[in-house]
Amino acid sequence: MEKAHSLLLNEEVCGQLGEHQKAQFIFEWLSFLKKLLPAADRVSTGQIWVEGWVADIKHNQKRLVEQLMVVLIGSPGPPTRQLLAQCLSLLYRLGDPFSASLAVDKCNDIILSKDDSPSFLPTRLAAITCLGAIYEQLGRLLGNTFTVAVGNLLKMMKNAESQGRYEIMLSIEKILRGLGVSAVPCHRDIYKAARFCLTDRSMSVRCAAARCLLELQREAVFLWTSELENVATLCFRAFEGSNYNVRVMVSKFLGTVLAAAIVPRQATGAPKESVKRTSFAEAMELLSGGFLRGGASFLRASGDMLKGTSSVSKDIRVGISQACVVLVSCLGSEWLEANFPALVAQVLELASHPRTTQTASDSACSRRCVSFILRATLGTMLGPKAQVAAAKELCSLVGKQKKALDAPVSDCSMETRLNVADVAASQHTLVCVLQELGSLVQGLGSSADSLLQEPSAGALDTVTSVLLHPSASVRLAAAWCLRCFAVALPAHLSMLVDRCGERLNALRGSSEAVAGYSAAIAALLGAVQHCPLGVPHAKGKVVLSLAEELLRSATQNSRLSIHRTQGGWLLLSALMTLGGAVVVHHLPRVLLLWKCAFPLSVQELHTERSRGDAFTWHVALEARAGALCAMKSFFLYCRDLVNEEVIDRLHTPLACAVALLTQFPALIRSYGNQIKNVATTFRWRLYEVLTLIPPKTYEESFGTLLKQLVSDLTVVENSVSSGLMLLLPFCHPNDMSVLGPPVQDTDHLFLEEQLHHGSSVGVGSLECDPFTICKKSLDVPVPLPAACPVGIAAAQLFGVIFPHIGASRSIQILEQFSECLKQLKGPRQQSPQIHVVSAFCCALKVNSGILLGLGLLLRALESSDDLLRCTAAEGLARLVQVANDSAFSVSTMQISFEKLKTARDAMSRMGHALALGTLYRYMGGIGSPQHLSACLGILFTLSQDSSSPEVQMWALHSLSLVIDLAGPMYHAHVEPTFTLVLRMLLTVPPAHVEVLQSLGRCLSALITALGPDLQGEGPLLSALRTSCLVGCAVMRESHDCLVQAQAITSLQQLHMFAPRHVNVANLVPCLCTGLKTWYSVLFVNMCSSYLSLRKAAVACLRQLTQREAVEVSDYAVTVAKELPRRDSTVLDVTIKERGLEGALFILLDQEMDPQLRQDIQEILGHMLSSVTVARLSHWLKLCKDVLSVSAADVNEREDEKEQADDDSIFTCKSESSSPFINLRCSTRAFAAECVCRIISQCENGDPAHFHMALAQERRLQDSTTEQDFLVLHLADLICMAFMAATDHNSQLRMSGLHTLLVIIRKFAAVPEPEFPGHVILEQYQANVGAALRPAFSADTPPDVTAKACQVCSAWISSGVVSDLGDLRRVHHLLTSSLIRVQAAKEVPCQQYNESTTTMETLAVLKAWAEVRAHTLTKHSEIALLHGLLKLVQADLPTLSRLWLAALQDYALLTLPQEYAHWLPAAGGAFYTAETVDSARPHYCSAWAPILHATALWLKSTGFIVVDDGPANLSRPVTPTSMGQSTSLASIQSPEDVNTDRLHLILGITMEFLCSPHSDAQMEDIISCLHALQSLLDVPWPRSKISNDQALSVELLSVLHRLIVTRESASIQLAVLELVHQVVCAAQEHVKEKRHSAEVDDGAAEKETLPEFGEGRDTGGLVPGKSLVFGALQLCLCILVRKLPQLSPKLMGSVPGHSMQPQPLSHSDCTLVSAALSILSDLPSVCSPEGSISILPSVLYLVIGVLWELVRQEPEALLSALLSVALQVLRVLLSSPMAHAEKSQHAWAHLLRCALSTLLDFWDSEEVHSGVNEVSLLTAVTIFLLSASAKVTTVSSLQTRCIAKFKGCLQSKDPVVVSRTYQLLQSLFQSAAADVSVPFVQALGGTLVEHLQAAEKRQPRSTDEVQAVLEGVRALEALVSAAEEEHRAQLTAVLLPILISFLLDENALSLASLPALTLHKCALQDLMRIGPQHSSIFKAIMASSPSLKARLQSAVKVNQESVKARSALGQPHCKTSPSIQLKTNFL
Repeated sequence: MEKAHSLLLNEEVCGQLGEHQKAQFIFEWLSFLKKLLPAADRVSTGQIWVEGWVADIKHNQKRLVEQLMVVLIGSPGPPTRQLLAQCLSLLYRLGDPFSASLAVDKCNDIILSKDDSPSFLPTRLAAITCLGAIYEQLGRLLGNTFTVAVGNLLKMMKNAESQGRYEIMLSIEKILRGLGVSAVPCHRDIYKAARFCLTDRSMSVRCAAARCLLELQREAVFLWTSELENVATLCFRAFEGSNYNVRVMVSKFLGTVLAAAIVPRQATGAPKESVKRTSFAEAMELLSGGFLRGGASFLRASGDMLKGTSSVSKDIRVGISQACVVLVSCLGSEWLEANFPALVAQVLELASHPRTTQTASDSACSRRCVSFILRATLGTMLGPKAQVAAAKELCSLVGKQKKALDAPVSDCSMETRLNVADVAASQHTLVCVLQELGSLVQGLGSSADSLLQEPSAGALDTVTSVLLHPSASVRLAAAWCLRCFAVALPAHLSMLVDRCGERLNALRGSSEAVAGYSAAIAALLGAVQHCPLGVPHAKGKVVLSLAEELLRSATQNSRLSIHRTQGGWLLLSALMTLGGAVVVHHLPRVLLLWKCAFPLSVQELHTERSRGDAFTWHVALEARAGALCAMKSFFLYCRDLVNEEVIDRLHTPLACAVALLTQFPALIRSYGNQIKNVATTFRWRLYEVLTLIPPKTYEESFGTLLKQLVSDLTVVENSVSSGLMLLLPFCHPNDMSVLGPPVQDTDHLFLEEQLHHGSSVGVGSLECDPFTICKKSLDVPVPLPAACPVGIAAAQLFGVIFPHIGASRSIQILEQFSECLKQLKGPRQQSPQIHVVSAFCCALKVNSGILLGLGLLLRALESSDDLLRCTAAEGLARLVQVANDSAFSVSTMQISFEKLKTARDAMSRMGHALALGTLYRYMGGIGSPQHLSACLGILFTLSQDSSSPEVQMWALHSLSLVIDLAGPMYHAHVEPTFTLVLRMLLTVPPAHVEVLQSLGRCLSALITALGPDLQGEGPLLSALRTSCLVGCAVMRESHDCLVQAQAITSLQQLHMFAPRHVNVANLVPCLCTGLKTWYSVLFVNMCSSYLSLRKAAVACLRQLTQREAVEVSDYAVTVAKELPRRDSTVLDVTIKERGLEGALFILLDQEMDPQLRQDIQEILGHMLSSVTVARLSHWLKLCKDVLSVSAADVNEREDEKEQADDDSIFTCKSESSSPFINLRCSTRAFAAECVCRIISQCENGDPAHFHMALAQERRLQDSTTEQDFLVLHLADLICMAFMAATDHNSQLRMSGLHTLLVIIRKFAAVPEPEFPGHVILEQYQANVGAALRPAFSADTPPDVTAKACQVCSAWISSGVVSDLGDLRRVHHLLTSSLIRVQAAKEVPCQQYNESTTTMETLAVLKAWAEVRAHTLTKHSEIALLHGLLKLVQADLPTLSRLWLAALQDYALLTLPQEYAHWLPAAGGAFYTAETVDSARPHYCSAWAPILHATALWLKSTGFIVVDDGPANLSRPVTPTSMGQSTSLASIQSPEDVNTDRLHLILGITMEFLCSPHSDAQMEDIISCLHALQSLLDVPWPRSKISNDQALSVELLSVLHRLIVTRESASIQLAVLELVHQVVCAAQEHVKEKRHSAEVDDGAAEKETLPEFGEGRDTGGLVPGKSLVFGALQLCLCILVRKLPQLSPKLMGSVPGHSMQPQPLSHSDCTLVSAALSILSDLPSVCSPEGSISILPSVLYLVIGVLWELVRQEPEALLSALLSVALQVLRVLLSSPMAHAEKSQHAWAHLLRCALSTLLDFWDSEEVHSGVNEVSLLTAVTIFLLSASAKVTTVSSLQTRCIAKFKGCLQSKDPVVVSRTYQLLQSLFQSAAADVSVPFVQALGGTLVEHLQAAEKRQPRSTDEVQAVLEGVRALEALVSAAEEEHRAQLTAVLLPILISFLLDENALSLASLPALTLHKCALQDLMRIGPQHSSIFKAIMASSPSLKARLQSAVKVNQESVKARSALGQPHCKTSPSIQLKTNFL
């Protein structure tokens, strides 16, 4: 196919191809040419010359035209002729247009040809298509030739078939588009032709005619003036018998024409005075006429009126409803805001007109149409403010309707005074208004609060008053409306329940009041499921009491019996929706009510029949049906309460209910239809209940049930077809796409679904089943009449029972089904067959009766109902799966093979073709290639049967299933399948869209079957890829949106498997076009239906943005900019201005489909993750624009005085040019979430995003790249958070507060470069306070207040506020919240559930705890810290008690389930017994900071109990209240109180740390560790823990597990600090025991003292019981993790011979230092014997760490760590245990081994020079100085140590030599002679030699000078340490050395700085040492005149220089600083 990519058609290659390959080759060439021509046009218009292309096109135009004409006469297929027309027209537009007339003449000749053969038809259709395309491109350039062309087309249409009429209409549409106003002479003729086509029998022709008329109305003024009525009538006729696509297109045309009539457009060719204006009322009158009378003529409509019948079909009313929505959307949202009262009034007349309410089905249909109109206009086009105004208008309409029927209800006789006609006229209007009012309020959410705050509206009172309406449907609608108010405004839910309960008690004598208020309470209880804050627990008891009272009083008044009975059981059903936590407390009373509703036994039931009449039986059956409905609700919502005991107690009532079924025939014969209807309801309720419980419960009733079920499933009389709802669950999801409109998800589904139910079913409504009012759905329930769901319930129950009956009985039942269906023929058979097949599909788990079941399914396969066939095929496949018999599977498949070979009727062929695909779905794949080949052969044949498009569709669908299931086995059939699919795609007429959709599914399955193989190379794979792309291109050109969606899906799959072969630049425009197809209409029309296309496009975009978000965004902008102005929509403008992201925000706001919204959010998330940092300003501005839509409303909620200084700068208004208008709060909340994501993305990027000075510097340094940083937009971030946090909507407020919290946490530490010492957030203090203040108002929901408390604590703890006065403002908010919490304990909340009080209380306590922790742990400004501490200290007594009470509650709530009986019966301090489960999550989120704060408070008090009075707790204090009770009986001693508190904190902490969840917050772990550290800082708890060895060991074990499972450095460091505290506590304990023993036993008996410390006398340390072992294990874990070289197992070698270590980070060094410190303390915790046990391990680790450190390159971090390691070594060597009598020998031996090991390491080849040798030498020196003589006096070790010193003295590095001299000095000064003497003897001479040689070497650097001076110090130390008799000799050696360093007078002036330094230091030493040894000094001077002269000269020069400096510096004497800096820290 690559040879097709040329300007001219490669005729040579094309001629060599076969027919089918040639068609594909031509299509590929035309596709390439179509892309090439516009590209050449862009190149030429941009004045950029690309060699060859433009010139070639103009040069080869003639040849191109000839080739295109050859293609035209070659009978091209539909896609090819479309491409041909486009290429030909583009060629004439871009090239020479003057020769186009020849092509037009050629097309005219073909059109007028006399050849009527079928083979010539494709050529004629191609000519028609080319003619339209040429005129579309060239327009008026062709002159007046269009009249001839149009005339020819219209002439041909008279004799054309449906394909011809379809193409002619599309061609005329293009001609009109190209000519514009010039086509006015032909408008009338075109209109006449289109009128006939608009009512054509072909639906595709109707669609084409509607498109043509839609284009015609742009210039044809007469359509919306003189012909307006005729056009409307014509459209009404077009609606009749139409399909979905026709209704969409015709309604679009009709709505657009009516909108043009109301707001006329001045046509170009029409005089101004000719335009007639039509009012909106007149336009609506036209629509109303069609709605009431349809498209019939006047005489026919009048005749129908006289007969009292209605001839208006549902199709017409549905289409008119859609047209009405289009009309309003064309007029625009601004028009609607100004005129919605008129719209509402006009639309409501449709619902109340007598012609629309003649039957229940008609009235329900009309109400649904009206509701759709109101929802699509008021609910979608209006913004929040306008919706509130609309809601007020609807309230006033309700009030007016109510006043018209209002009458006093005090005497309870309303039915006698109300006119039935008045009720009928008002009820439908009220139902529509109330439902729309509820939808508006529910959509507004908490923003609807303004509707209730305005007294004039009186919304709640108005709606509540309608509950007394005589009509049941109105009462239920009012109840539902109240439920919507409760869902939107949960604060009013409890109040509404109370009000309705009070009114119900007051008006129990009115049947309307009983029915209305009970329904309202039930609806309100159903709303609780959507209100997370819930209602008070006591409401359940109130509702149960009301229900009991209604049921008890039902028999007192016969007029009210039925209403009270229904109301009582309705309340009980609604009560069950509150869940088991509420029902469990009332279950005994409910069980008693169920028991009383039925006879006490089955025998008593048989005696009932002789008692009572029709009325009493009606009441009894209503009561029992209600009881069964309450049972069903119980089983659904309270599954946790269902146990054997409950089922046993329900056994008798259910047995009586089943037995009652046998009496219904006699009762119906006796009392007629009145009993029949309620009996149907009873059976329905009973079937539903029995389906929910185990079948064994009613096993003895199977016979009665099966008899009744068979009767219900096979009944014919009054049978109601419920196939759509009954069969749909049994169909496989993959088969839904072929079932057509009934199951397709469209935007008009609410309106369209009424057309797919049977005519006898009609449309469901709430009054059909009032019990559905308490369901969880947010949409208005629309239950069908009882006759329909009883069949569904019967089928489901049959499926439950059938597997549990015997084989013989099951065969008997199946035979009965088969016999019944055989006796029924025609339409009478359909309903029973649907029920029987569905029932059998429910029971396919049974293994008996297979053959008879097979017959049922095979018969259903040949049904005329598509859904039944699909269900039968699925059931057949499941039957084969259940049978699990290969022979049966083969025989079943063979049946379908044989049937397909012989059958000629389409139904049989469709059903068995589908069966082939579904059988493979459950047979475990395709096991036999022969079966696969045979199956494909049949399906290929059926797919090519062009005589029956339906058979083709089902065969192709089955083929797609086989391809999908065959897997790799299908690869052998890929090529012929591709050939078949492409051939059919190129030849199937465009009207057969179902076939094209099935072909698309086949193509998608082929792509999936090939999978990643598509990425391969080679001619075969290249051809397959090309075939995939060609197939997708064909489908993309289709006019059907479902086919386009399938093309996008296929391209998406191809991009997934072979991304580099899919051009995103071409795919994204396709997707944007797919979106534009709907959204261009959305903003103008609001009535598009292509939800499937939108879903496919968005899903594909989601995949693309995961990889190529930047490219997708750029391509979308490019496409939008290239669109012509005429085709540009609001969406395109948004893409141009705000990018694809802005358009997606608009789509997100408009979409209602949950999956589509989620996909859009994911796309935005992917784009945000990919391009945020690069386009930071763009994204922030986008989010700000979205959030600013309603920001102007902020002023209305703020106090004027406070607002003036706080938030005046944040009253941002949306720019007038912003495309974001009237956005929903959910969209704005998502924008706030995007802001948080942006901050998170920047956090992982450049540090300059959070550093103002660095960001400013970077921007100045590199201004050309326009770098952007987040910190520069901090004002915008605060502004967005403020706007969201102060909105009316609670969801948006929560998002805003969370955004503010994120901003505070991320920017709190960012300094302000212009004001050093300050942070950047300080300037926003007032704004933060203003954002938080509304959240603490009295009417704020508790969840918002809880979130605000979290922000408050973060703000206070951040350290931003530098002024105590500013801090006090936010602190005041927390103080008020604490007061509010205290007050709430006295007066429980009456609005929400008690758990919300728990949530708010714990949030407040958590906030205070975080502030308290901040005041004691943060190092902020001292003055501010003291001020904050005083603020907190004032409330600390109260807070401490509340914290302790909260911790006690948490400890109890976290107990395992087996200890649940320990929970207090009355609840805890902050929760009630009824809200245990709901309160537990709140405790889990708040306990950690409270625990930390409590520990800090106990630390500050030193565990001294101070009783400041009891805190205000909500309930009596429990027995374990830690001494806080004032009861004398529970008074505890301070010791007991402290012990309880300590155990409480330890228990909570260790329980959490023992097994922290993987998602546990790091902050919680840190809080636990810090709390334990605070406890161990206090002596009393420290002693308590140290006294309990087991507790200490367990704590170390928990900490060890935490070290292993958490990698956080902060957590590990906190663990080590805590371990050190535990070890120190153990040290104190051991010391105290030793001291006590010494004092008690006396000094004389010390030898007999017991050994204290771990190990005792034996030295054994038991793992799991030893504290020292646990600490050692934990330190080992840390050290091995950071230095794995310590573990031979890890490194495969011993320490000292391993690989080069990795460098340590700062945190690693800190952790290693902490671990070493712990190791140094461990011996002191042990007994002497115990210390011997651990010393080898400790020394191994310390020496190993030391060795690993000296092997690394010297750094500052390592130097500090080395110092710690050496200090630890010194501590170990000087340990008292080394000198203890029982351990000194062992210690000496081990220390000698350690020293030997250290020297061995040094002797290894890996040692480095420099500081490493110094560190090792320092360690050796520490050994020599700190260890006992038994360690250091071993000759071999001394010799090795001396050798190391000698080696270091020979070093060429002066630093090493200098440090060696220092260490020698310390050795020489050692008091131990056995240590110093060997070193003096061995190294003294070497030292003198080095110093004497220094004069000759002349030091050249400061380091060398320092080395010489350190040598002098060492020699001085040697002199001082020498004995008196040898000291003079050594001094005589020292003094000449010093004099030798002096310079003579001549050399002094020329000496270098090091020499001068040495000279001065030597002179100073001589002047210091000389007087100390004067005699020796004089002797030396006398004996050596040269030395004397040298010294005198130096002294003289020194004195002269001192005098000179004194003379010069005297006037400017400089005083020495008062503080001397210390520079020597050794």
